[in-house]
Amino acid sequence: MNCSHCHAADTKVIESREAGGGESIRRRRMCTACNYRFTTYERIERPQLIVVKNNNVRELFNRDKLLAGLYRACEKTSVTSVQLEQLVSEVEQQLYECGEVEIQTGKIGEIVMDKLAELNEVAYVRFASVYRRFKDIASFERELSDIRRRKTEVGSSSKETVEA
Repeated sequence: MNCSHCHAADTKVIESREAGGGESIRRRRMCTACNYRFTTYERIERPQLIVVKNNNVRELFNRDKLLAGLYRACEKTSVTSVQLEQLVSEVEQQLYECGEVEIQTGKIGEIVMDKLAELNEVAYVRFASVYRRFKDIASFERELSDIRRRKTEVGSSSKETVEA
């Protein structure tokens, strides 16, 4: 692996650990020429997923693009980059498990929103406001009502589990 700073060919791995729930390996590397440290990820290579946008334009699925959108939604929240990496890995896994090569953006968005709702409500609302393109306050309020309803449903079902 070439150094990302000085481009020297000789780097050494100083730490390796599992990442993404066993779907990847995170490696900390150090350049032997300039001592610069950087991180690489090793993932299983899978067939490319094609994302079909609303206007029927097709493009390759880009996990970095999804991650960037999630970082924007999670700014100034308690969500960590490790949690976001995990979320994106789970979304990607779910997309591969559906067995389709072409996936509508709507399906990706719904999967992301389901997972984000469990992770952080503020990030969920931010992501939803961009994804759903709220036209007015009423549509935004409906989304907030849905969040509250789901939260009370989860709360009441967990109470039933404890009582049983």
